[in-house]
Amino acid sequence: MSDYTATVTRLTELAAQGRFGRLRRGLEKEGLRVDGAGRIAATPHPYALGSKLTHPHITTDYSEALLEYITPVYCRPGDAVDFLADLHRFSYRHLGEELIWPASMPARLDGNDSVTIADYGSSNVGTMKHVYRKGLDVRYGRIMQAIAGIHYNVSLPDELWTLLRERDGAHDVDLDDYRSSRYFGLIRNFRRHSWLLLYLFGASPALDRSFLPDGNIPDKLHAHGRDTLVSPYATSLRMSDLGYQNKVQAQLKICFNSLANYVGTLRHAIQTPWPAYEALGVRSGSDWQQLNANILQIENEYYSDIRPKRVTRHDETPSQALEARGVEYIEVRCLDLDPFLPLGIDEARLRFIDAFLVWCLLAESPWIPDEECDRLDDNRRLVVERGRDPELRLMQDGAQRSVADWGGEIFAEIAQAAELLDALEEGTPHADAVASLAPWLEDPSLTPSGRLLARLESTGEEFIEAILALAGEHAERFRREPIGPARAANFEQLVGTSHQQQRDIEDADALHFDAFLDDYFASAREPRVAMASQGGR
Repeated sequence: MSDYTATVTRLTELAAQGRFGRLRRGLEKEGLRVDGAGRIAATPHPYALGSKLTHPHITTDYSEALLEYITPVYCRPGDAVDFLADLHRFSYRHLGEELIWPASMPARLDGNDSVTIADYGSSNVGTMKHVYRKGLDVRYGRIMQAIAGIHYNVSLPDELWTLLRERDGAHDVDLDDYRSSRYFGLIRNFRRHSWLLLYLFGASPALDRSFLPDGNIPDKLHAHGRDTLVSPYATSLRMSDLGYQNKVQAQLKICFNSLANYVGTLRHAIQTPWPAYEALGVRSGSDWQQLNANILQIENEYYSDIRPKRVTRHDETPSQALEARGVEYIEVRCLDLDPFLPLGIDEARLRFIDAFLVWCLLAESPWIPDEECDRLDDNRRLVVERGRDPELRLMQDGAQRSVADWGGEIFAEIAQAAELLDALEEGTPHADAVASLAPWLEDPSLTPSGRLLARLESTGEEFIEAILALAGEHAERFRREPIGPARAANFEQLVGTSHQQQRDIEDADALHFDAFLDDYFASAREPRVAMASQGGR
């Protein structure tokens, strides 16, 4: 019996005895507002949805038209899905004829300026959010800010960390240190194997030509109809070099071997000027162009398929919170919206991801040397661009493996993690989720990317036509379905409360924005009291 199997078997026994509880989960889901013709909306964020600065559940991401929904944290993934659905139902009461675009790649655009930068009001914190997005514009253009995705936040139960520490014989290690170290082990395994999630859940093999307004069409894209470009074997153009990628950030080489390395690398990037960004200028007279000319303006600018997270206090940056109190949860960031699903995701897929993450935690996870980092990036790139190609081969420890072969091996171990999680449940929802996805390894046409491409090929529809039709179907459903009276009343109350909170913040500002920003970055440069022991890379 392998160490992994032995650990899972023992934990399954303990779970059945009630020795620890369920995972805790939360969802963040983006969706672009569009008009009835499938064009990005030019209207402001609806006032009736509340203040996007202070509303806890409905805000915007980068662009004004890009809605972002944030659920509370739940022990049952179905509860998070239900809350997300109610946010959509509530929104459709106030969107008029507008629709929520159900795909990751954007609706029809009309050049860079058609993507309006989100405005968060006149407060210093709101101005900072707006200037940060202006910086993204001058660095990468606004079009990238119209891409949408899903982030899945997961934390493991506190009791589980105590049991694992005992099993590892690490009684003398501070529990916060131990938890952070094991979370980074999870993250390293995630980085090694995130190609599997990209294969299974990638849903963006096509895009509208307006996404590439300069007319430079990469060789990997082929024409479909008049306005659509497709990549025949691609899974996720959103995660390709057409989406959230940055060659400047690639030189950071963050492979997540330790918390100290992660925090130190991010802090270095936030403090290190980059010549090309300096040439753009930070200010033009009194008008701010970007927050600074460094590799990263703030930590959120670092793009990654997974992040270690900790809820921050009012005077902390994300890295400072991690540094002071360790990793609290992880954020999975590589999930496309599945346009065939009203919410872009469903409970079964979340259950599978739960089992995948537990497998990543419990399987052996040595540190990643620099040369392996490059190979991991190559595997992800290959699956993003050619994941459904039957001839594709990935590299594992110097050997070539097919997606189906390597994926089947991983599925067998994930199934054990699913049994562990199901010891906490009625029935076998995690095992059922793993079993339902297993056929996708041998039949790529079952994946969301395969289904979308098959629809375009069989109907002759343009990308915009197909996604607009799906958006209309989802909208009709959400407009028809009721919200529970208590939750509806809560949502209505949050609208007024959030607008008042924004006004209060604006009224309370005493500093000029320049001084506010100086104070922010001076504080961000200061290391916080570290945990008991954090090894370097």
